[in-house]
Amino acid sequence: MTNTTEHDVIVVGGGPGGSTLASFVAMKGHRVLLLEEAKFPRHQIGESLLPATVHGICGMLGLSQEIAAAGFPRKRGGTFRWGKSQEPWTFAFTKNPADPYGFAYQVERDRFDEMLLRNAARKGVDVREEHHVTELLREDGRAVGVRYRDREGVEHVARARYVADTSGHRSRMSNMVGERVYSRFFQNVALYGYYEHGKRLPAPNEGNILCAAFRDGWFWYIPLSDTLTSVGAVVSREAAEAMKDGHEAALQRFIAACPIIQEHLAGATRVTEGKYGEIRVRKDYSYCNTKFWGPGIALVGDAACFIDPVFSSGVHLATYSALLVARAINSCLRGALGEERCFREYEMRYRREFGNFYQFLMAFYDMNQETDSYFWSARKIVNTDERDNEAFVRLVAGRSEVDEPAFYESQAFFEEREGFGPWMEQALNPSAAREPGPRGAPAPRRVAGGFDAADFMAGFTSEIAQLQAQARLGERRGAEAPLQRGGLVPSRDGLEWQSA
Repeated sequence: MTNTTEHDVIVVGGGPGGSTLASFVAMKGHRVLLLEEAKFPRHQIGESLLPATVHGICGMLGLSQEIAAAGFPRKRGGTFRWGKSQEPWTFAFTKNPADPYGFAYQVERDRFDEMLLRNAARKGVDVREEHHVTELLREDGRAVGVRYRDREGVEHVARARYVADTSGHRSRMSNMVGERVYSRFFQNVALYGYYEHGKRLPAPNEGNILCAAFRDGWFWYIPLSDTLTSVGAVVSREAAEAMKDGHEAALQRFIAACPIIQEHLAGATRVTEGKYGEIRVRKDYSYCNTKFWGPGIALVGDAACFIDPVFSSGVHLATYSALLVARAINSCLRGALGEERCFREYEMRYRREFGNFYQFLMAFYDMNQETDSYFWSARKIVNTDERDNEAFVRLVAGRSEVDEPAFYESQAFFEEREGFGPWMEQALNPSAAREPGPRGAPAPRRVAGGFDAADFMAGFTSEIAQLQAQARLGERRGAEAPLQRGGLVPSRDGLEWQSA
């Protein structure tokens, strides 16, 4: 006879999104079961964090001191060989060097993720590793639980009011909630490995991520300790054909084509043994689900959507969406607000954040001047075939600013953003040459009809600021305004929704 247990919430996946969601729900006294198919610690990519995670989410989880004591390299911002400038330039998280919150960390994900998972267990979550979910259970169109196998292969059933899928890009439940629609703009492949004794950037930026554009794509170069570096090439599907001769040879060819990365690795040796000994491949195809939730179930992090990793947004989006879903679940379990209203708020906010990163990164790619390169010419705002990708653009367009219409014609969306890339380069890189915009005039504050680049950039950071204020000030922070008319705002403890 199959064993059946009862819970308030079942979380499928123990990565940062799953651990964060489970913790925030357990902190409100609810019964949470977390099922993770791997045994931690385990390898994961996405090692570069943002301040919103470090000083916002991790602060709310009570992990700030543990993470600070872990010895992870401090990241003051990002250093880029990107755009028209031939010399590297740096984007800092803050202009004030004394700002105690103006940094993030570069983390070994196996260590970082395990910290979050063990913290969830301390918060009262029933954490079960090496437990494989085999089926989502539904009754009358509503998710009511899961069927799973434990590490001995014994089958169990767990029932709950809510199921949260935090299992990442390989989610087997996302297609039960909606349809996954892919971007044509960001269809890349990442090839990466690890090196010892690579060169570091000059102080005080020695902990920064270095992102370097080259003809076939771009590199990340992430210092994980004084000696260990994560190095990855992000290239087009067509350039990835070079991998047919072997991953090692392909990575070496890409390194040779990017002088600044080749220089930084001149005295380095690739790790060939242990957990970092393998050269790995990941398809970084950006996508967005048509729906993020359904009756009794919510998609979190990469299960709902994924965006290109150039600006280190992966862990931020996973943990941010986890907080939003936790607020919805906690409110519904307490009976404070209706399910439809709570989860609509989650989806609106997460789509808005995803749309922000999509537009930011679209403009960031438009900064590069390798116009004769297939990789870069296919990612120019002025001629990308994303213009014809109506289904995907409709999922993200207009979501970043509440006053914009919910649906755009793709052509109009891209026309309004012509010049956004050059404008951003001048805003982020003071040494960038000021050249005429796409129609012969300097790129203005208002890039084109209806899209205000400066206002967009200000709004891009507003939610991040609220997360950090929540962690620092708690119930002493100022009142928040809803993001849309009739929308909800966080409760004083930040773990539920309430009417404005």
